[in-house]
Amino acid sequence: MRNCHAWIVRDEDKVKREIRVTKVASVWRFQSKRADVETWTYHDKPLVEDLHSFLEVLDRKYCRRRAAHGDILLAKQMLGELNKNSS
Repeated sequence: MRNCHAWIVRDEDKVKREIRVTKVASVWRFQSKRADVETWTYHDKPLVEDLHSFLEVLDRKYCRRRAAHGDILLAKQMLGELNKNSS
């Protein structure tokens, strides 16, 4: 079963950017698309800002019982690994 989450943010230049995150085989896959570009960009290493906003989305969904606690733990683990590798 696929686990999908999506939200829209505005970049610094005020262009909308849609972010989609899908969990496949216990791994989160990030992709994004700007409103002025037709193709999706797939991220092996997501932006830290995207990962923080993803955690906020998961937290809100968890409060409404639309996301599992294990999903939040997996996302926090991914953030920890990303912070450790960038240091």
